[in-house]
Amino acid sequence: MDSNTLFFFILSLFIGAILGAGMYFFLSRRNSGKSNNKVEATVLVERIEKVFKVVMAEGYFTEIYNYQNDKSIWNLINDKKKALVIAKAKVLVGYDFGKMKFHISETDKRIIIDFFPEPEVLSMDTDYKFYDIEQGWLNRFQSDDYTSILNEAKQTMNEKALQSDLPRIATNQVQLMMFQLAATMNWKIDLQLPETNRKELEEFSTYKPTDAGIDSLDWKKE
Repeated sequence: MDSNTLFFFILSLFIGAILGAGMYFFLSRRNSGKSNNKVEATVLVERIEKVFKVVMAEGYFTEIYNYQNDKSIWNLINDKKKALVIAKAKVLVGYDFGKMKFHISETDKRIIIDFFPEPEVLSMDTDYKFYDIEQGWLNRFQSDDYTSILNEAKQTMNEKALQSDLPRIATNQVQLMMFQLAATMNWKIDLQLPETNRKELEEFSTYKPTDAGIDSLDWKKE
């Protein structure tokens, strides 16, 4: 290898090293302005149970909830915080058949119900929106405040659902389903309930127009 060839070879290595270092520096500076987010999620299954719960009625509710908290500072300044919460919920009411008590009489094909449970809220899908949030200098909203507001609003939704006509609809639906299923298999349902349980079932089975906020309809043919 002559001197000229050796010179150009060394010069090429030197230029390549400079270009490589410059490219690395450029790319590292370019990527330094980007955030590298890494999200890890771990799902833990705590418990799996077999249930026999059947949804019989579905209702939609909207609640307007006014929250206000007043805090007195040295009995001189009234520092308050308040918010308007609009809560919407999809409520599913039905029965947990695991709570039902019964026995079977195979001789005459009867399913004898000894205890009939009350309808209950099986599921509630809620959505909350906060409006007109105002807070003072020291009396400010914390994460615990939002949690408390949402829990109280959800509890109110649950109570309103049980006070509505959903439990009566669910009770009538479940009895209709049970009697029809038994009839298809040539069986009969025999309700032999204690007096207290029987009255509770009748209360849930009776439709009350005044509770539903409508009047009874008397259809007459002209």
